[in-house]
Order: sequence, then structure tokens, then C-alpha cells
Amino acid sequence: MILKRKLSLAFAMAVSAALIALADQPNITPGPGVRYATDAFPGFDSEDNIVNPEKKEPKWFAFINGPKMSNPADQLDWARQCEASGSYGRARRAYDALVREWPISPEAPVAQKAMADVLLNHELNYEDAFAEYRYLLDFYSLDCDYGAVAELMYKVAELMREEGKTIIFFRFANTVDVRRAYEAVVLRSPGSPFVPQAMLTIASLREDEQKYEDAVKVYENLRNIHPEKPEARTALHREAMVRMKLLDMHGYNRTRVLDTASFLRQALRGDLPADMKADFEKWLDETSALEESEAYNAARFYDSRTRTRRSAINAYERFLKEYPTSAHADEVRARLEVLKEEGSVK
Repeated sequence: MILKRKLSLAFAMAVSAALIALADQPNITPGPGVRYATDAFPGFDSEDNIVNPEKKEPKWFAFINGPKMSNPADQLDWARQCEASGSYGRARRAYDALVREWPISPEAPVAQKAMADVLLNHELNYEDAFAEYRYLLDFYSLDCDYGAVAELMYKVAELMREEGKTIIFFRFANTVDVRRAYEAVVLRSPGSPFVPQAMLTIASLREDEQKYEDAVKVYENLRNIHPEKPEARTALHREAMVRMKLLDMHGYNRTRVLDTASFLRQALRGDLPADMKADFEKWLDETSALEESEAYNAARFYDSRTRTRRSAINAYERFLKEYPTSAHADEVRARLEVLKEEGSVK
């Protein structure tokens, strides 16, 4: 028993020492496939819809596409010479060949970063540059400046959004690709300072795709994760606009109307600037009018030949109790009197 206790104590001390050692290593960052247990991002594409990079392998016909030198150090030097001389395409291919041929060498992450930099700064190929930076984080997360590379990925995503996608000399708004680029950055670096703005952009792009339900999820999640950031207030206002658009698009849905009204009332309890408060009050009036109109139609439903007089009276009285100042109130009161007089005559 004493031996067992000593072993347990030794094991606990070993685990504690290991945890302390990990805590003292500030450069430890998420590696390939690592998920954040505390960070969920509703409204983002599922993993099934995101194309993750595959591990690079040597290309066919190595005598043409393979490395020019016999070791990674010399290959890296040669690639740098090509880049310095302005042969950017040759330099990019040389860096890529190094990564494929010697993927676990110390030179591989250096070459991977250099290749992405060439694509970004010299060839201005933002889509491919983003993919190469993403590969760097996914496969060499411990061998690069993780935060700096994540910042570069965000910068490239911004450029992708501004420039669009070139297809046969024509530029198109590559909304889905750009949104997924922003999502990839947020998922890989959820604690970065650019994340609130990136999430605003993702939600806006969801609106561009007319995926309004997903846009609401992203705006709501942004407010929950970063409630103190200025982007949270922007998200609140945009979310309200999208919710009102959904009400207008889908006609009356009692659950949606009640949920939207509750959302608007909750927002109005917060500290809103005057112009934003006015918008929320206007939207709440519109939502309340929808709710009231449906309640009136529901009450009238009971006032028919297929329903009893008592059910109609109950429905109208319930309507007046809930909406005493309704525009339909006088009409309902008059109809109630008629129904009650009919009952007394009988």
C-alpha cells in the first residue's frame, strides 16, 4: 500500500511537472487537426465542406520537377538565389520541391514560408498564397511564427475579397472562397485581435450569398464571444436587419415573430446610441403589428358558421385583453356586443 501511494504521488508530480513545462513554452500552438474545445462557430461551413490541404509528396518525373540540389540546405540557397535574381517562378518551384523532397528537414518550413511570400509579394496570386500559408500553419505550426502567419493569412483574405478571382482575364466576386478563407483564419487563430472584424466580414458574405439564417448565427456568435468589442454592437444592428428581412421574406410565422420581438426588446434594454435605438424601436413596432394582426385574424377565425358563438366571444375577449389599444379594438368590441346580444335573445 505504501509503495502504491508513492507511485501515485510520483506520477502526479510527473504530470504536474509536464504541465508546467508546457505552460513555460509560449511558442506551443495548435497543430494540424487540432480543434478548440471552447470555441464553436455556428454559421461557418462544416468540415465536410472545407477542403483541407493534403500532405505534399514528391512530384512525378523528379528529374524535371524535383530539387536541383542533393540536400535541403543547398536547395534552399539555390531557391534564394533565383528569387534574388528576379526568377520568381523558378524560385517558387525550387522552394516547393524542397518541401516535397525533404518535408521534415529544418529547411522545409523556411522554404514553405518563402514560397507563400513569393506568391503574395511578387506573383500577386492571392488564392495560392493563402493556400500555402495555410499549409504552413497546418503542417509546420511549431516551426513558424504562428501569430505572424495567421496575420498574413488575414491580410491575404482581405486582398482576395478586394481583388476578386481572375478567370480568363475577368474578375469575379469569389464570395464562397473568400468567406471560407476568413473562416479558416478564425478557426486557426480564434484569439487573434482581427477575429471580431473577420467574423463581421463572414456574416456579411453570408448575406451576399443570401444565407440569412447563417448570417444571424455568425452575428449572434460574435456578440456572445466578444461582447465588449465595438464589433459586437455593429453585429447587433446588422443581426436585427437580417432578422427583419427574414420576417419580410417568409411571411407570418408566429414562432419567428415572437423570437424576433424578444430579440428586439432585449436589445433595447442595452445602452444603444440614439440612431440605433430608433431603428430597434421602429422594428419592434413593425414586429408587434405583425403579431397583433395575426392575433386578430386568429380571433376572427372563430367567428364563423363552423364555430360556436361562445368560442368567438372567448377569442375576441382574449384579443382585447392582449391588445387593448389595437386599431381593431373598436371593431372587436362592437362585434362582441352583437354576439352577446344574440346570445341573450336566444
